Amino acid sequence: MVLNLKTHKTYVIAEVAQAHDGSLGMAHAFIDAIARTGADAVKFQTHIADAESTKDEPWRIRFSPQDETRYDYWKRMEFSYDAWRGLRLHAEEKGLLFISSPFSNQAVHWLTALEIDAWKIASGEISHFSMFEDIVKTKWPVILSTGMSGWKEIDQSVAFFKSHHQPLAVLQCTTAYPCPATQIGIQNLARIHARYQCETGLSDHSATIYPSLYAAALNARIVEVHATLSRDMFGPDTSSSVTIDELKTLCDGVRFFEQMRVHDQDKDKSAAQLTDLRRMFGRSLVSSCDLKKGTFLKKEHVILKKPGFGIAADRLAQFLGASLTKDIPAQTLFQESDFELESATIQPLFRGLSHEQQRKKRA
Repeated sequence: MVLNLKTHKTYVIAEVAQAHDGSLGMAHAFIDAIARTGADAVKFQTHIADAESTKDEPWRIRFSPQDETRYDYWKRMEFSYDAWRGLRLHAEEKGLLFISSPFSNQAVHWLTALEIDAWKIASGEISHFSMFEDIVKTKWPVILSTGMSGWKEIDQSVAFFKSHHQPLAVLQCTTAYPCPATQIGIQNLARIHARYQCETGLSDHSATIYPSLYAAALNARIVEVHATLSRDMFGPDTSSSVTIDELKTLCDGVRFFEQMRVHDQDKDKSAAQLTDLRRMFGRSLVSSCDLKKGTFLKKEHVILKKPGFGIAADRLAQFLGASLTKDIPAQTLFQESDFELESATIQPLFRGLSHEQQRKKRA
């Protein structure tokens, strides 16, 4: 399975990131949980501490009491190549695309050997061209996140991947955890598409499903959210993640949107199919009082009531001025046979008059 950017599908990607907290068992548990939601892909981050960090790397936010340095944290987040291979196979068994963000050339080499389904370029790696040189050799789809970059920097990275004819999707992203509604930047989806003529999507950190649903309604090709098994879990991304139940609701909503997009409605055909129902809910000409045979029908003799099994309400003008062929009790649905439309008694009343003049005279 490889992510196909040429379809009309909206891919829902569930980001695990560091939510496994270095536990391989927990990482596998995330795959099982995400698979049950109907998401299309599970996404990890492939960190190899010695290949990407030094012991001098500062904490952005000191969140981990068990790790002395940021390097120590990355070290604890590491999985071996064989562990990654097990995760990749597990995802495939569950019908999930397997996507990861590499943070070093060594990580790219591992993920290449695993034949992942797409590359995700994290916001902080958008200018890591040395790593990109290895990525483009695979010709696999690239998902480029833009949370930390201005247009000029994005331009350079997009130009690089386009020059290598790489399948590309560019995601609107805001690096804020959690991200408030005022900073989602949903308008940038249209700007990205117009600027780069490529597929677009949203990488959201709001801890809600609303921005992703909005993006899907705008025909985004990808929506990505962080997932957590519980809001009580430890980790830097929990506050910006959606729960598994919320992820399922998001997936259900996106699938609903897809069905709406691909199925058009012919209003005339639909109305024809509902003929019986329309008659039931329609209105008919009903006698407002007891009427004698020979009475010329006037407006005050008629009430428009449900159901529409008699003479349709919109035909009232055709029967005004016609004489009754029999006595009609009050609250009776008129039938065409109740009227003498061509009787000699009414023809002289309307001879030579236009339809509008006839209508006014009958009234």
